[in-house]
Amino acid sequence: MARLLPPELVARARALAAGDITPVEPRAAATVILLRASGAGPEVYLLRRHGQMAFAGGMYVFPGGVVDERDRSTSTRWAGPAPAAWAETLRCDEATARALVCAAVRETFEESGVLLAGRTPGSVVADTTGDHLAEDRRALVEKLVSFAQLLDRRGLVLRSDLLTAWAHWITPAFEPRRYDTRFFVATMPVGQRARDVSGEADKVVWLAPGEACAAVDTGRMRMLPPTYAVCRELSRLRDPEDAATVDHSFSTIVPFVEFDGDEAVFRTGLEDSR
Repeated sequence: MARLLPPELVARARALAAGDITPVEPRAAATVILLRASGAGPEVYLLRRHGQMAFAGGMYVFPGGVVDERDRSTSTRWAGPAPAAWAETLRCDEATARALVCAAVRETFEESGVLLAGRTPGSVVADTTGDHLAEDRRALVEKLVSFAQLLDRRGLVLRSDLLTAWAHWITPAFEPRRYDTRFFVATMPVGQRARDVSGEADKVVWLAPGEACAAVDTGRMRMLPPTYAVCRELSRLRDPEDAATVDHSFSTIVPFVEFDGDEAVFRTGLEDSR
């Protein structure tokens, strides 16, 4: 996948190559691709970030965000693969793996109202629209409570087994904002519904992954390269549950820039299908 860079990023890329700037340390982050079934195959849940947002304004994204230090809490009620197992899958240390999985579930709840948790290791909350959980979500967004405290208060356990690790993208070194992001896939829990509850988005849609890519190709939607690439990969699935069983390599992708005279081309190392 390749694309031309805007002038301000070309300048930063050249400055980095010349040794005039130091790369920003990427922040650990987690993103969850929610999938639901439709008559034509899986659909993905996308939010369009407000145009005035400092990062990715106007872009369609999956629910997600940076790791909060409280996501590292060892008191988080947990079900499914242990953090040590996730560390092997995500290729990081156990504490970071715990934080990434917790952040993935927390951010999904904050930004879409979907809660991947249940009262037992084999159950999932059937409805998150009630007043109590809505109040808890607001307290979570405002950082008045941690996710571990929310789960404990409601007698819930985080269902890490509902997540499938999908991809690992690290923002290129010349970007002023950098993220070290793990992408997870999850099927929509029965009875729950996704909705924009974070205030960071001005529109939400469910779209077949292939339709989302086509909308980007024709200029009707805007996406960052990782979102587009993941949608393109998911367009091959025939059912949401296939994401957990398909032979898929969890790979780390670090985009880079190639210079050709005055032109700078952004490359991800992925084959361009456009």
